Amino acid sequence: MSVLHKYTVILPVSLSIALFVSSCTENKVSQCQRLIKVVNAGTSLIDKNKGTQVITSIQLSKDLEFVTKSIKELNLTDPKLKEFQSSFVNIFQNLSQAIAKAGKALGTTKTAEASASGREKIQKARTDIDSALTTATTLGKQSDTLVNQTNKYCSQPE
Repeated sequence: MSVLHKYTVILPVSLSIALFVSSCTENKVSQCQRLIKVVNAGTSLIDKNKGTQVITSIQLSKDLEFVTKSIKELNLTDPKLKEFQSSFVNIFQNLSQAIAKAGKALGTTKTAEASASGREKIQKARTDIDSALTTATTLGKQSDTLVNQTNKYCSQPE
């Protein structure tokens, strides 16, 4: 009878521990949801602030740095999601830098004097803005492709 009593206690405790441990480990779906949520937050910031002024562009750059940090800190365990995570970090980091560059260049155009050196500053700023826009366009296309790949992977059964 003592052996039966032992199993009566051990079995429920073991089952409880197993369920607790398995509930603590995330599955692919929950990791996908966390990654997609942060990426969507960054994308909506960009959509909301397209074509804005200097101060807003610089703030957007800072906000995207925060999104980049948030993506880095997701602690994903799925190997494929970790690849996507790394790619999104690179995209948002480079996008933040491009937007900051464009914002600074816009600021330069506003403070340039009406002189030969002022015109040179404006021309350099225009080149910097064009470069930043080209970079942002390229990164946007990469992001769209990566989003599609992530969605495709996340919609596959485990």
